[in-house]
Amino acid sequence: MTRTLRDLAENLGCHLIGDASITVTTVSSPQSATSQSLVFVEDAQHLDAALGSSAAAVIAGDFAAEAVAISGAAKPILISLHPRLTFARAAKLLRDPEENRTTHPSATVPASAIVGNNVAIGPGAILGEQVKVGDGTTIGPGTVIGDQAIIGSHCRIDANVTIFAGTTLGDRVIAQAGAVLGSEGFGYVRDEQTGRYEQSPQIGRLVIEDDVEIGANSTIDRGALDETRIRKGAKIDNLVHIGHNCQIGQNVIIAAQTGLSGSVTIEDNVVMGGQVGIGDHARIESGAMLGGQCGILPKKVLRGKGVIFWGTPARPVREYLKELAFLSRSARRDR
Repeated sequence: MTRTLRDLAENLGCHLIGDASITVTTVSSPQSATSQSLVFVEDAQHLDAALGSSAAAVIAGDFAAEAVAISGAAKPILISLHPRLTFARAAKLLRDPEENRTTHPSATVPASAIVGNNVAIGPGAILGEQVKVGDGTTIGPGTVIGDQAIIGSHCRIDANVTIFAGTTLGDRVIAQAGAVLGSEGFGYVRDEQTGRYEQSPQIGRLVIEDDVEIGANSTIDRGALDETRIRKGAKIDNLVHIGHNCQIGQNVIIAAQTGLSGSVTIEDNVVMGGQVGIGDHARIESGAMLGGQCGILPKKVLRGKGVIFWGTPARPVREYLKELAFLSRSARRDR
């Protein structure tokens, strides 16, 4: 989509220095920029490179205004307090609107399904009975949505996603290719006489609130008897597993290959690195940060807003590094 810099500045809340009539169509890095590109820089040391690139305009911080006052600008600059965030929002504004938003002839949509306006349903997609799909949502090829599932408005469900019966998605949810939402949890009861395991009931549901993003091939189990809930704004990377009855707070970040056992509670604004493992019934309190490959024992409670945890069992990173240093010194003494 083509937009003028004036339009972008108004929509993004930026101060524009330079020709407001110049148009851009895309975002890029300075290295790959064209005459229709918008680029960004976060620090003064990269400003000259951005201004010297082929880009039409640059998003930069207050430091750019000072530089322009001294030596002038080679091209228009959008001044922002948060250049990277503004750049991300600009990318959304410049995204081309999708065309041909129709239901493909090979898709299965029963008469009982309620499909909103401007919905796109791709080839081979299957909607169950009494499914509801909100306005402006995209259902990708090969996706299967179970009976009575609810998909909000302006969601993007990519190819080959499976959404089990009774699952609820809010508005603007993104589920990337291969995600499985609302599957049965891993809960079993042992028969002590025979040694065999029998599955506990897995009859709860999964609720995903607004603005949640779920990466490719991630899996989220429904509740055993009640619900698994992913709250507003959570961002979940590829290849993440979230077990039954988990409660994920608002604006939580979970990186790839992380696994959560059943009944884990992650409070608001927690950040989790890759390959973190969390035992059942553990609780991570608001604002904690878990480094890559952390291990949290079952029923453990981690608290400390802004505190970085690392290691297995997870402890504050300063404590962990002291232990590593002690072990290193001990190993050298023993040589």
